[in-house]
Amino acid sequence: MPAHTPFAATVADSGSQLDVAEELLTLLRDATTEPRPDIQLEALTLAVAADLPVLLWGEPGIGKTAALTQLAEALDLPLTTVIASVHEPADFSGLPVVGDDPAEQGVPMAPPDWAVRLVRAGRGLLFLDELSTAPPAVQAALLRLVLERRIGALRLPPGVRIVAAANPRSSAADGWELSPPLANRFVHLQWTHDHEVVVRGLGGTWPRATLPRLSPQKLSEAVDFARRAVCGLLTARPKLVHQLPGNEMRRGGAWPSPRSWEMTLRLIAFATAAGSSRDVLSLLVRGTVGDGPGLELLASLDRLDLPDPEVLLADPANAELPERGDLRQAVLDGVVAAVRNRPEKSRWDAAWALLVRALETGAPDLVVVPATTLAALRREDWDVPASIEKLAGAVSVSRRADQAAARAAVTAKAGR
Repeated sequence: MPAHTPFAATVADSGSQLDVAEELLTLLRDATTEPRPDIQLEALTLAVAADLPVLLWGEPGIGKTAALTQLAEALDLPLTTVIASVHEPADFSGLPVVGDDPAEQGVPMAPPDWAVRLVRAGRGLLFLDELSTAPPAVQAALLRLVLERRIGALRLPPGVRIVAAANPRSSAADGWELSPPLANRFVHLQWTHDHEVVVRGLGGTWPRATLPRLSPQKLSEAVDFARRAVCGLLTARPKLVHQLPGNEMRRGGAWPSPRSWEMTLRLIAFATAAGSSRDVLSLLVRGTVGDGPGLELLASLDRLDLPDPEVLLADPANAELPERGDLRQAVLDGVVAAVRNRPEKSRWDAAWALLVRALETGAPDLVVVPATTLAALRREDWDVPASIEKLAGAVSVSRRADQAAARAAVTAKAGR
């Protein structure tokens, strides 16, 4: 037998074992998807549909890259991954190419090959990974790419969406804070893991990413609602139009500016047309203008949905009041304010009837303050309606509870 035969047999056996190993790897990679409520994924797909750049923040290994890969597959978009930190600024601003006569033709800026492929495809998902490891010079070069979709002499087609991912500076390799101009161009989403999603995904079934279904009948209404919401808040709170945070770390996140308010308006319109939940809208709004302004906007959205006090006064017996206590309180206060602005006996009586309905359908303590204020609006020639008797017990009990709480506070203070 030739001397090299055992080695040849070993090589052949190794080849067959690698084939078996590849088969096993294929089985491990095999997974399915299922429709499953996931507000993070829904917020991401809504922002992608709205053609806004998204930045996913999360600790290493949390599944940001996997989510983007699955999103690209679900939307049938070719995925192009670019790690910004390993590129030079010229890779995003364009590489100068000297032609035959620079004095006449100038020096064109040639785009990188991945940008050319995206333009030729006409569509795709551009994934800028590890953005927080990009040095300031590279971040500056990314500004035009993220906002104008331009790389050198090329402009990315409308079918290309941009999503980035970053680790917090504390857990990023040689991490940098994002510059304020770059940070203000993104919708910032905090990406966290869900225990059930991870367990079920490791078992072979992951949530399915789908673009939101926009209702054609709601488009005009959605735009009007979004404009009223944003313009109403900024009219009442003009200082929120532009607030550059003083803290360097907060400057690298979401904060309000005319640009980010325009993005917020677009997201509200898309969320309204898609019928998205308030939880999804909360993630998007707070991820665009920051937590403080975002929560103020969400509160104003609640008030936009409140019924008109005049409609309630016109038919108090059939009035539908909000279930949430804070919204119900706001409605009752609005009704009392409407009576104060135009005090008439019929309107005063209707307001009492409405308070009785609120008492019968909700928490009694919510009618105490409106009832007290409404009683103070009585004119001398107005007869007290019989419905007040139904409210007397609730008001009396609430007052006694307040007095008891005040006495307990005084006793506790004296005992210290």
